[in-house]
Amino acid sequence: MVKGLTTVAFDADDTLWHNERFFQMTQAHFADLLSEFTDRADLMSRLLAAEKRNLGHYGFGVKGFTLSMIETAIEVTNGNVAASVIAEIMEAGREMLRHPVDLLPHAQEAVEAAGRTHRLLLITKGDLLDQERKLAQSGLGDHFDAVEIVSDKKPQVYRDIFERHGDGPDRGVMVGNSMKSDVLPMIDAGGWGVFVPHGHEWDLEKALPPQDNPRYRALPDLAGLTQLIDQIENR
Repeated sequence: MVKGLTTVAFDADDTLWHNERFFQMTQAHFADLLSEFTDRADLMSRLLAAEKRNLGHYGFGVKGFTLSMIETAIEVTNGNVAASVIAEIMEAGREMLRHPVDLLPHAQEAVEAAGRTHRLLLITKGDLLDQERKLAQSGLGDHFDAVEIVSDKKPQVYRDIFERHGDGPDRGVMVGNSMKSDVLPMIDAGGWGVFVPHGHEWDLEKALPPQDNPRYRALPDLAGLTQLIDQIENR
């Protein structure tokens, strides 16, 4: 097998910029709206179940999340949710789609440094229009050689992308905050997975790290990515 990385890919949400915290803020508002019908723990459990149930229909992102909130509101009120509450939920979703992009520490430096030495990709899930908006507002778009907004992240998806834009997954690395979506499937595809945890994590993205896998790495933040890539190159 040929050694040496040629392609570095980044996840977007909660890897390069904040995202999950806006979902959690909206969930808190959602809980206030439905507080007379159920407690927060029960509401969040039902909302998570609705999100999981609806992923195959709506995909990832704010729009599917908003529809799941509406469905959950109908469920917990036995169909008696007020139109004004539905209107507030819809406005909360629109507000999420308007939120400014706030880069995470070291994100810009890490992207710029990786782009000077490697082919650079952005691979992210979510709503197409929203992800394009955030990338444009981030100021990072010009650094990437290719951008892939996908419906899900599976090993074959990574194989296809790294074959199309790189030299195959075995010469690529995926950097992201989701063990389930960014790290494990990339390693299964034959590449390197770098886990950079974020303070907020969606329950449906949680997974255990791989045990004793030589292609798994973890960093506390993006500040150490350049050094880590050098270590992989010179292993």
